[in-house]
Amino acid sequence: MDKAVSLYETPPKIYPQRITGRFRTIKWCVLAALLSIYYLVPWLRWNRGPGVPDQAILLDMPGRRAYFFWIEIWPQEVYYFAILLILGAFGLFLATALLGRVWCGYTCPQTVWTDLFMQVERWIEGDRNKRIKLDKEPWSPRKLGIKSAKHAAWLLIALVTGGAWVMYFNDAPTLLKDALLGNATYTQYGFIGLFTATTYLLAGWAREQVCIYMCPWPRFQSAMFDDETMLVTYEAWRGEPRGHLKQGATNPKLGDCIDCGLCVRVCPTGVDIREGQQMACIGCGLCIDACNSIMQKIERSLNLITYDSLLSQDQRAAGKPVRRHFIRPRTIAYATVMVLIGIGTLAMLGTRSTVEVTVQADRAPLFVRLSNGDIQNAYSVKILNKRRDATHYRLDVTGIDNLQAKLIGETADTVEVDGDSVGTFRMLLRSPRTAVPDKSTAINVNVTNIETGEQSHHAAIFSSPGK
Repeated sequence: MDKAVSLYETPPKIYPQRITGRFRTIKWCVLAALLSIYYLVPWLRWNRGPGVPDQAILLDMPGRRAYFFWIEIWPQEVYYFAILLILGAFGLFLATALLGRVWCGYTCPQTVWTDLFMQVERWIEGDRNKRIKLDKEPWSPRKLGIKSAKHAAWLLIALVTGGAWVMYFNDAPTLLKDALLGNATYTQYGFIGLFTATTYLLAGWAREQVCIYMCPWPRFQSAMFDDETMLVTYEAWRGEPRGHLKQGATNPKLGDCIDCGLCVRVCPTGVDIREGQQMACIGCGLCIDACNSIMQKIERSLNLITYDSLLSQDQRAAGKPVRRHFIRPRTIAYATVMVLIGIGTLAMLGTRSTVEVTVQADRAPLFVRLSNGDIQNAYSVKILNKRRDATHYRLDVTGIDNLQAKLIGETADTVEVDGDSVGTFRMLLRSPRTAVPDKSTAINVNVTNIETGEQSHHAAIFSSPGK
C-alpha cells in the first residue's frame, strides 16, 4: 500500500539572524516611535471643561462619544470613522504605489510587535545559531529556565499591549488603578485578556505565518504596483552567476553574489530575494543591510540587493541613465482622492450643527377635515440636542400661507430639550382649504436654538384632499 501523502506541509521554523545597517536602524526608529505613540497616547490629557472626560483620545462607549483632542464625535456621526478608514486606505494605496510594501515592512502592527518579540528572544536565547542549538537540545532545567523567561517576557509585553488598547476606551489612570486593585469590570478584564492572548499568539508564535497566510494585503497589493514602484530587488545582471569565493580571491567568471545566504538568514519571513519578487517579502530591506555588509568585506560595489524599481533595474542592466518618476497617473489619482476627502471632511467638521430635527407625518389618517373646512395634519417631531446642557428651541413651519402650528402639551412655540438627548413632540398643522389645493404640499419645519441662533431644517409634506 502506498504511503499516505500529507496535503499540508509544516513550514520550517525561521530563525532570523541579527543584522545592523541603515534599514535596520530605520526599523528601530519607526518601532520606537510607534510603540511610544501607542502606549503613551491614552495618558495625554485635554481639558474640555467640567463633567467631560479629559483624555485627549477616547472612545467613550457609555457616554456615546468619541474624543480626538478638540474634536467631539457624536453617535450620529459614525460616518466620520468610515471616512477615516477610506482616507487611510487611499493613503496605503499611495504609499504602496510609491514604495511597495513599506507599510508591511515598517508600520504594520504585526511587524512592529513581531520585531519587538524577536529582539526580546535574542536578548534571552541569543542570536540565530544559539537559538537553533537551544531548540535541538533535550529538555533540561537550563533550557526550561531560558524558555520560561522568554515566554514570561512575551506575556508581560502582551499584557501591557492589551491593557493599553483597552485604555483607548476607558480613562487610563482610572482603568490602571481599578485593574491593579481588582476593581475593574469583567468586560474590561475580558478584553485585556483577549488582546493579551492575541498579541502573544500572533507576535510570539504565528509571526511570519500571519503575513504569508492570514493577511489579505499581499494578495492584491500587486494591483497598486507598476514598473516604477520602489521595491526590494536583486541585481541579477550583476550578481549572476553566483558562486562561493574565498576571501581575497577573484573569479572573473562569477558575479558579485558569493552565495553566502546571509540575505536569507536575516529575512523575517525566510524569503530568498534572489529568486525574484515574492508574496512573502514584506519589503523591510534587512537583506539589503546583510548583502551590503558582505560587499564591504569582499570590496565589491554596494547595493547588489537594493531598493529600486524594476524599470530602473532594466535601465542599469542596459547601461542607460536611471530615471525615476514619483509623479505618475496612479499616484496623482490616489493623492487627489486623499486631498478631496480631506477637504470635504474638514468642511463637514467646520459646518456641522449641534441640533438636528426629523419630522414624521401620521399615516392614518393622512389628514383630518375640520368642521370649518380647514385641513389638519399631525406629525411627530424629534429634536436632537447634541449639546450637554438643556437647550430651548423655537419651532416654526413655512411653505403654506396662514398655516397654524400647535405643539400638543406646550403653551408656546418654544420647547426645551435636555442635554445629549432627543426630545419628541406631537405637532398639529392646520391650514385653510384654499391654501392647499394640491394633495401634497411641500413644507419646511425649522428649529432654532434661541440662545445661539443655530438652525436645523427638515422637509415634510402637508396632505389634503386636493381639488
